[in-house]
Amino acid sequence: MAGRTQGERDGGAAEPSGRRGGLGCLLTAVGLLLALVAGIGWAFLEPMGYWPGSSMTTAWTARSDTDGTPPKNAPDRTWLIGDTVVRGGPDGVRAFRAGSGAERWQYAPPRLTDLCALSPTVDGSVALVARTGRDGGCATVAALDLENGRELWHTSRVPALRTPSERDIFGLRPDGPGVGVGGALTVAGGLGVVLEEGRGAPALRALELRTGAARWTAAVPKGCVPGVSAAGPKQIVTVLTCRDEMKVAAFDPADGSARWAVPLDARRGVPTGSIVTVVSAEPIVLRIDARDLLVFGPDGTPGPRIEPVGPPHRLDGGDVAVSDGRVFNLTSGGRWGRVVAHDLASGDKLWEEDLGGAAYTLGGLHAEAGRVMALKTSARSGDVLYTLDAATGDEEERVFRDLEAPAREVLPYGELLIAVHPGGGTLSLSAYEPW
Repeated sequence: MAGRTQGERDGGAAEPSGRRGGLGCLLTAVGLLLALVAGIGWAFLEPMGYWPGSSMTTAWTARSDTDGTPPKNAPDRTWLIGDTVVRGGPDGVRAFRAGSGAERWQYAPPRLTDLCALSPTVDGSVALVARTGRDGGCATVAALDLENGRELWHTSRVPALRTPSERDIFGLRPDGPGVGVGGALTVAGGLGVVLEEGRGAPALRALELRTGAARWTAAVPKGCVPGVSAAGPKQIVTVLTCRDEMKVAAFDPADGSARWAVPLDARRGVPTGSIVTVVSAEPIVLRIDARDLLVFGPDGTPGPRIEPVGPPHRLDGGDVAVSDGRVFNLTSGGRWGRVVAHDLASGDKLWEEDLGGAAYTLGGLHAEAGRVMALKTSARSGDVLYTLDAATGDEEERVFRDLEAPAREVLPYGELLIAVHPGGGTLSLSAYEPW
């Protein structure tokens, strides 16, 4: 009968001995050490929310090439077209690949000129830009193809001849960050619409967006001056400052004919000098003095006046967005700030969601395809992206492991989140991916 060898066990398995046994012990010790390190790491990261699947980490960054702080109300726009993200400012326009951050092209205005206005939106891949003339006014308008940075055409524009005090009276002050000349340029439906401001007979001028060919010129009602405009496929919406109150008017994009003009608020009135911004052209949503929202039907029928609870909480950028028949606001209401949703048809508040944290700044509100995003930056409690269900306000959080700078705007691109940083800093854009 054969005897068993040392270490042999029933079932044919062998117990480690000698060098193999030492190796097993070493591996066990290494495993325990790694588990200990991991435990310490998770113990440190867990309170900050840095769990895989609930955090964001940097995918790429793009540095700013602008020297110094841009002037107040300098133009600053960011557009996302296909796989390209484009940032425009006074010194020019730069385009980057959204997936990698690699620079695609640059557009610089001619020597001794700056960009003084940028269209808020893009039609196809074309945006409008305006350049300064010798007298400093926005005297030249150009169409820029954002696919390749090529200027398609340019034409002269009659800039404002009013004094700064007159501009305030006429309500033509810039409509906030991102616009050098308030609402002077807008695009939609294959048209570029330019506000001609010269003294005497201010008007709207429409051109073929890709060719620059003249389409029509629309005069505004007598005694009124056009201010900010926004275009949609079905009509062009323009805010008017008239002798005793402010109005909103709509023009037909086919021929520029006036469709309707109504007071901004028939009951209360909106005094001249108020700052009015067009939040959305379709549906029509206007904002008065960065606070109350006015809603209009497509035929000019007044809708509800929505008064958000708490003052707006801005980070040099968007704090209101329209999507899915609702309007969303970031406000400083609540203990830590909140997102509030209202129904556009009735004006009723649908839900509100408090955003946790301390010593915070809110910014970058974005609403699209049934979800709402808001970014909170905080030196004490970390940087968090809140994603909320547009219908219910149900919340999901993603914590940033290394958000390099506050962001005033966020743009989703696939699984990436592209952050737009305020002008004047060293960081222009940065993208974050799930971790």
